[in-house]
Amino acid sequence: MTSLSPQSSLSRIRVGSAPDSWGVWFPDDSDDPRQVPWQRFLDEVARSGYEWIELGPYGYLPTDPAVLTEETARRGLQVSAGTVFTGLHRGPDVWESTWAHVSDIAALTQAMGASHLVVIPSFWRDDKTGEVLEPSTLTAEQWRHLTTGTERLGREVRERYGLEIVVHPHADTHIDSEENVARFLDGTDSSAVSLCLDTGHYAYCGGDSVKLIETYGERIGYLHLKQVDPEILAEVRAGEVPFGPAVARGVMCEPPSGVPALEPVLAAAQKLDLDLFAIVEQDMYPCEPDKPLPIAQRTRAFLRSCGA
Repeated sequence: MTSLSPQSSLSRIRVGSAPDSWGVWFPDDSDDPRQVPWQRFLDEVARSGYEWIELGPYGYLPTDPAVLTEETARRGLQVSAGTVFTGLHRGPDVWESTWAHVSDIAALTQAMGASHLVVIPSFWRDDKTGEVLEPSTLTAEQWRHLTTGTERLGREVRERYGLEIVVHPHADTHIDSEENVARFLDGTDSSAVSLCLDTGHYAYCGGDSVKLIETYGERIGYLHLKQVDPEILAEVRAGEVPFGPAVARGVMCEPPSGVPALEPVLAAAQKLDLDLFAIVEQDMYPCEPDKPLPIAQRTRAFLRSCGA
């Protein structure tokens, strides 16, 4: 295992957290009253020692930039990125609806002084019911739609909002495994499209995060830090359990109890000599409201011990 001194060397890594680590998957409490109110999330993420956050589901945090700026500033927080969901493999017909979704979130992200937009591909099966919505593999034509559409999105978002898109490989989407991530990166222009490497999702789908950083380092634009429980993952994979129920089983676990080890990932990222955000995202939906804070505090302490 790569070892780092406490003061370390991880000077290019900026650590943060996200509403996801507080069990937040939906924009408001009417979608799920078990979610903590946004004020509590902001209070607790600051109390845990983080300085950076993501917006989470659009509408969970205030969408008025003046209000959100005041609420984050008085807690010593800054926004690193917004998040959008896309289905660009479906072709040009979905562009207008995609842009309508993206533009509101990009505008708020820009207004908050952030520089990244995390792009998550659409799920091929419902993450709650497990219903198969479309085939789990793409045709050659759909791959072309995905790559060209994502390049267009990257260029439009940069031109109109000054943001860089970072595409997030995700379980139960078409950009998941080592093979599909490599195919996506090889098929897209590096000047328009970068990657958000989520260590947990990549391990969930069989990938090696350190290898990916070493192989495609120039394409890594952002990190999500999380781990999977290998025993639960084996059960989930064997039973073809959808992602949502897998999370409810605890497949995403508190560091450093799972895989991949985060110290080598952070060391490999530091070697890229880039300023990178590393946002903790421990999927915990649904969870009791008192569960996230102590986990967040322990996780922040663990990352400090790694030098981050």
